[in-house]
Amino acid sequence: MDSLIELLQKNARCGDKELAELLGTSVEDIQSRVGELENNGVILGYTAVVDPEHVEGGKRVSAVIEVKITPERGGGFDVLAARIAKFDQVESCVLMSGGYDLSVVVSGDSLHDVARFVAEKLSTLQGVISTATHFHLKTYKRDGFLAKADGGGERLAVAP
Repeated sequence: MDSLIELLQKNARCGDKELAELLGTSVEDIQSRVGELENNGVILGYTAVVDPEHVEGGKRVSAVIEVKITPERGGGFDVLAARIAKFDQVESCVLMSGGYDLSVVVSGDSLHDVARFVAEKLSTLQGVISTATHFHLKTYKRDGFLAKADGGGERLAVAP
């Protein structure tokens, strides 16, 4: 993988000057390479990784939904997956191997919001065979970052 991409994945706040120093190149070269990566769709965007439990009012509900679909003639899984990915509630949508075809991560203000999305929008799409919803209960690690533990790293007692 490109060294510039690796550095940006670890810390997207790293400035052009610091990136240039770390990679032994000029600021202009960094700006050009980053612009090229953005234009070519290699870099899709920049975001902060946030633990929702530590954000005021951040009590949104997330769920992973397993989706089985019928591939379309001439489009395979891509056409229906693209339709699903366009919903505002969908945070990610990926094609999977195994017992289901798509893994869809959605979020809403409540369990009811997510359930309503599945019942009224997702499961009613032509080509969707079945869904299985798994609600997120607690985050321990997100996008490579450990969430702050409440227990201070204490070990649990071992029972015989």
